[in-house]
Amino acid sequence: QVQLVESGGGLVQVGGSLRLSCTASGIIFKINEMRWYRQAPGKQRELAASMHESGNTYYGDSVKGRFTIFRENRNKNTVYLQMNSLKFEDTGVYYCNAEITDDPRDYGKDYWGVGTLVTVSS
Repeated sequence: QVQLVESGGGLVQVGGSLRLSCTASGIIFKINEMRWYRQAPGKQRELAASMHESGNTYYGDSVKGRFTIFRENRNKNTVYLQMNSLKFEDTGVYYCNAEITDDPRDYGKDYWGVGTLVTVSS
C-alpha cells in the first residue's frame, strides 16, 4: 500500500513564505505524477501545481509566479511546494495527490494525503 505524508503547513503572514513537502512511501514501481491541490474554506478543491515524472510542471493561474513545485533528483519520492508572496486567499488545506504505479503490469492509481493546513494572516 502507498502512503503520502505531507508536512510544512502552518501560520504565516501575508507576503511570507512556506515550503510544503510530500513523501510517498510503500510499494512503488513508478511515480507518474505528483500534484498539490488546495481547498479554501467554502470553496472547491483546486489544482495548484503538478509535476510529471518527466519533470514537466503545471501551475494554476492563481499561484503562477509565486509557487514552485520541485523535487530532489536523489529522492524522487518527495515533492516540495515552495510558496512565496503568500496572500490571504492562499489560506486553505493543501493536499498532496499522486498517480503511482505499484505493479508494472497495472495502471497507475490515485493516492491522497490527509492534507496540511496553511493559514495566511495579517
